[in-house]
Amino acid sequence: MGPHKVATPLGLTHEGFAVKIAETARPGFWNRSHHLDRMTLKELVVAYFQYPAIIAYLLLSAAALGLFVWRPAPLMPSLLAVAVAMLAYPLAWYALHRWVLHSRWMFKVPALAATWKRIHYDHHQDPNHLEVLFGALHTTLPTIAFVTAPIGYAIGSYWNAGIGGAALAFATGLLTTCFYEFCHCIQHLAYKPKSKWLAEMKKRHMAHHFHDENGNYGITTFFWDKLLGTFYDRADRPEKSPTVFNLGYTPEVARQYPKVAQLSGGVVTGHPRRRG
Repeated sequence: MGPHKVATPLGLTHEGFAVKIAETARPGFWNRSHHLDRMTLKELVVAYFQYPAIIAYLLLSAAALGLFVWRPAPLMPSLLAVAVAMLAYPLAWYALHRWVLHSRWMFKVPALAATWKRIHYDHHQDPNHLEVLFGALHTTLPTIAFVTAPIGYAIGSYWNAGIGGAALAFATGLLTTCFYEFCHCIQHLAYKPKSKWLAEMKKRHMAHHFHDENGNYGITTFFWDKLLGTFYDRADRPEKSPTVFNLGYTPEVARQYPKVAQLSGGVVTGHPRRRG
């Protein structure tokens, strides 16, 4: 296959360009780029615990647990808050992934185009690029708080322990996010999981990124995909989606909605490892 092409918003194409990704904070270890398909599991673990977002999640979860210790809830609401927060998280992720990030409306709104590019378009453009695999804190933290804290507060309030319930549910959401992010990394790593559960997750998620983006929206569970009809095996869809790497943001679409193309230096096409 020849060199990839980059289409400008005006429809011109150029060969040999690499798509520009959103700039992220990269202290120390993160001064250089990392690709999971070229890393070992040990290298991933080192990178994971040095990433600013993961550090932020862990520190905030410690602070939330500290608040819970200061304003504790009884055992029953505490267990309920943890359980409901853990159950709500996969549904919230599925809904956001399917109906927001893949809905093809964010790039049409200039004020949201840069956010969509950073939190999902860049990841599909180069799925194994570690820096853009992690969520952006300005989008993840409000979402985690919105999904978990009100649930915990409502449960805890029945025992006059709303603050403790909210704090524990929020901590659960943060730690669940850390688990989710690590599993997400494993799915893109050049590593075959020994666990059948992890191997199955990896198989489904790789299909989402390299075969057809319109399905298999889950990360750690595909329960909601199965329930809502978006779960699939590659054999079910023999034809590869032509928009699996650009999410429908084609050169033709970019002419009408150029913001993402302007931020990216054009619209690239083709497999990430066959460009240039």
